[in-house]
Amino acid sequence: MPQTILTDHVRRFGRYNRWANQRIYDACAQLAPADYHAQRPSFFGSIHATLNHLLVGDSIWLGRFTGNVPAHLTRLDMILHADLSSLRVARAAKDEEIVAFCDQLDDAKLNDTFSYANMAGQCFTDPLFPPLMHFFNHQTHHRGQVHGLLSHAGVSPPELDLIYFMRQPA
Repeated sequence: MPQTILTDHVRRFGRYNRWANQRIYDACAQLAPADYHAQRPSFFGSIHATLNHLLVGDSIWLGRFTGNVPAHLTRLDMILHADLSSLRVARAAKDEEIVAFCDQLDDAKLNDTFSYANMAGQCFTDPLFPPLMHFFNHQTHHRGQVHGLLSHAGVSPPELDLIYFMRQPA
């Protein structure tokens, strides 16, 4: 499958997402469970709830892209895993799915449309590329929230900028 700047960009973001999640989970693992689960001033109320939301959102969007939205995902604030360890395993598996999905895309698929219903039942048909960029932006947004919450919890948050990922050895 020929690669272009667009497909390279999407594949890079799939790998960047996986790398950034690994780093944020490594930082979270430095917290005591009580600190990790502690209520904090944030939209989802804790580091754990925010990371669960990211997994829910990623699962829904990836399901929309592939035409296979998991039926059990009915709320954006669902807690899919009660502890960091099991959440981390699920996150790593989802990140591998995301990388595999991105690797099979080409320009034609990125410009093709897909149809989906949101959680309110509204139906949409969009070209794939813009919602895919939303998907990655959403991940960055909520990882940034966790990054800030880690600072308040006393853990030095990791560098997550894309440029640091790009400077990593292949």
